[in-house]
Amino acid sequence: MIPQDTIMSILDSVRIEEVVGDFVSLKKRGANLIGVCPFHKEKTPSFIVSPAKGIFKCFGCGKAGDSVRFIMEHEHYSYPEALRFLAQKYGIIIEEKERTPEELMAQNERERMFNVNTFAQQYFSEVMKKQEEGIAVGMSYFRERGFRDAIIDKFQLGYCLNQRDTFIQHAIKNGYSKELLLKIGLASGNEERLYDKYQGRVIFPIHNLTGKVVGFGARILSGDKTKAKYLNSPESEIYNKSQTLYGIFFAKNEISRLDNCILVEGYADVLSMHQAGIENTVASSGTSLTTEQIRLISRYTKNVTILYDGDSAGIHAALRGTDMILEEGMNVRIVVLPPDEDPDSFVQHNPIEVVRDYISNNAKDFISFKTQLLLKDAHNDPIKRAEVLKDIVGSIAVIPDAIYRATYIKECSRLMEMPEQSLMNELNKILRAKAKKTGLEPQQDFGVEDVKVEQQLQNPNVVDSAPVGFYQEQELVKLLLMYGDREIDIDGVDENNNPTIYKISVASFIIDDLKNDDLLFKDEIHQIIFNVYDRALDEGQLPKEQYFISNENPRIVELAANLLSSRYKLDNWGKHDIKVKTEEDVLSKMVITTLLRYKDMVIDDKRNEITKQLMETENVDDQMILLHKKKKLDDIRIRINKELGIVVAK
Repeated sequence: MIPQDTIMSILDSVRIEEVVGDFVSLKKRGANLIGVCPFHKEKTPSFIVSPAKGIFKCFGCGKAGDSVRFIMEHEHYSYPEALRFLAQKYGIIIEEKERTPEELMAQNERERMFNVNTFAQQYFSEVMKKQEEGIAVGMSYFRERGFRDAIIDKFQLGYCLNQRDTFIQHAIKNGYSKELLLKIGLASGNEERLYDKYQGRVIFPIHNLTGKVVGFGARILSGDKTKAKYLNSPESEIYNKSQTLYGIFFAKNEISRLDNCILVEGYADVLSMHQAGIENTVASSGTSLTTEQIRLISRYTKNVTILYDGDSAGIHAALRGTDMILEEGMNVRIVVLPPDEDPDSFVQHNPIEVVRDYISNNAKDFISFKTQLLLKDAHNDPIKRAEVLKDIVGSIAVIPDAIYRATYIKECSRLMEMPEQSLMNELNKILRAKAKKTGLEPQQDFGVEDVKVEQQLQNPNVVDSAPVGFYQEQELVKLLLMYGDREIDIDGVDENNNPTIYKISVASFIIDDLKNDDLLFKDEIHQIIFNVYDRALDEGQLPKEQYFISNENPRIVELAANLLSSRYKLDNWGKHDIKVKTEEDVLSKMVITTLLRYKDMVIDDKRNEITKQLMETENVDDQMILLHKKKKLDDIRIRINKELGIVVAK
């Protein structure tokens, strides 16, 4: 249990732009920051962060909340786990008693997996630095490869002793179960007879976006051909190969700063590039490039430079990745290294200036790359030239943006000396075939504001499921959250029945007015917030926005973040001597109008219920009572709508 004062200390210390900025590339837009949402696929940024309010909000998928909620959503943490993560980030000590092995076993499975991986990484690193075999074998290997201590420490490299179960016995003594060691992939065999899985191998820890160790890559150093050169951690609740990039934790800030990601193949490639100062480098180690990995890069940049080996396998790997990157709406350039070179060897053999210049001078867009590569075999053969053209246009067809497609068609026409219209005809043919195959017309890009319209067009039978009055209730809750402690001027009468104006807080006016009429909100969360303000008025201390933004109830957090967020910023018309009224300028009128609209909705709902009862009853006396009730409601509704300036049809 984390003490409440510690929780408050954590919440007071966090800055949402720093927390979210570790995962999403954010750019300034007025008082807010904007970026590509990490929770759903989108091309146009619709993810807003408000440093002033301490909240995030995606206007595409709807996710919203504070720093704690962001970490919970992004890392799939529980509330206490997210708080511990933020405490660690900001150097806040959480006073908790030392956990026994029994308590360790009872922890959340994900947390136990992270803990055992961190424990293993620290063990492997210490073995390589302090034990004779680790120094002679593991450290010697890395130093022979040209890696300095700084890069070894940065990437937390290590070595596993070439012994049967030294690590396993050490882990068990420290409270980790055999079952967990097998499940996370640090041990092999069975619970009766376990072996160190990585014995005699150098260790490359794999980190997630937050720097936690999610898995390991392990390279054998002996020449035993019967054993795999590399072993990798199995898939688990914390490690998914297709969604992980080696080096992303150490590269993400540079990727964002330089607005470019360099993609290589292996662990050593990443280490050498980072050691040379080219720190915007990651690798898709252990798997071919996947869509999920590309989307991970897209959080920080839309520009990818593929740097692969100069051999045939490297070139074809680059070609496979090109179409996938284009399909995600990103820009891709390819650099092919000289024959017999890979990024690791090329960086080790050349000064950093030469490496940077080579990448800069040899980076080709995918059309130039494919044209140059594929035309080598075509020569003057018209059939092969046609096949090359079809291949290139096929790549252009996967690009989601029509303007980019047209631009690339123009470039292809220039390079291949082919009429632009012929290429466009081929492109349209491919797009129509794709549309026919999927049963859909070729899609156009929808802006964020079109999302709901698009969903309605695709699902015409879906109706708004919100209960009657939901939105009117929500508007009142929004007023409480945004202006609850603000004072407004209300017309009234004094003790002598003379007209006067008195001041009252927005919260007092709304709460008192609704309580006087015995009105309760139908939505559970709306009513909870109403009750919080009701109690706070009795205690004389109204809650601040942060109370709701950082609430343990995720539904309250989401609602508060939604209501307090705005993707638009009012321009500064004052510099043009143009006075534009804001909500605050007309706050009194807005509060009264919102209350009246809510009451009108409540009355209309009651009238509909009475009308229904009238149709169902045949008793004349009951009918007269119902008609009398309906008449009273009609009179009240007419008075309300007169104040609202609405003509009510009888």
